[in-house]
Amino acid sequence: MCVPASSLCSLCLCGSTETPDSQVTLCSSHSCYLMNSETALKRYRLVLVIFIIGLVLSGVTAFPLLHELELRSSLLGIPADAAPNSLSGLQFWIATVRNGLRAVHASYPWLAYGTDWLAFGHIVIALFFLGPLRDPVPNAWVLKIGLVACAGVLLLALICGPIRGIPLYWRLIDCSFGLCGCLPLLYCLRLTRHLQAGTRKFAQS
Repeated sequence: MCVPASSLCSLCLCGSTETPDSQVTLCSSHSCYLMNSETALKRYRLVLVIFIIGLVLSGVTAFPLLHELELRSSLLGIPADAAPNSLSGLQFWIATVRNGLRAVHASYPWLAYGTDWLAFGHIVIALFFLGPLRDPVPNAWVLKIGLVACAGVLLLALICGPIRGIPLYWRLIDCSFGLCGCLPLLYCLRLTRHLQAGTRKFAQS
């Protein structure tokens, strides 16, 4: 299906091919839809804000680790004095980590300072995404670095996880954070390309 370019004030987000002069080809077989620059920018910012909030929450929740493990143990029905060896599956692992954190907090509380910096690091990384949130096109490189970091999550989980004795299913959970992080960044990069194309067309008109 072809429509005159003069009747369109929007961008095609499925990658349809534009003919040289007066017509734009629309690809209905790939659920093509038209989006003007303003709508694309709103969607871009909404998705990126959700990503930033996720980063901040990932950081903030690294502060009260022992309290979170105590709560999770309670929700899973693990007795406060249960020995990990008396449990199995996820309960065994949660109880093991909980008891480890108890020992650390009781005898070596300063080790928790390391995870405090981990939390701070997540928050700092989230701040870098305020640049593309404000001005997407020139700051697209931040999203690309974010994709590299998401790929690094998989490498870290699959390489360091076995060395540290992390169960396979928990390593896969960690990997899922990298995979889930890629999705909003890829979508925002796709919108960035169309915002850039729209800017060029506006400048040429």
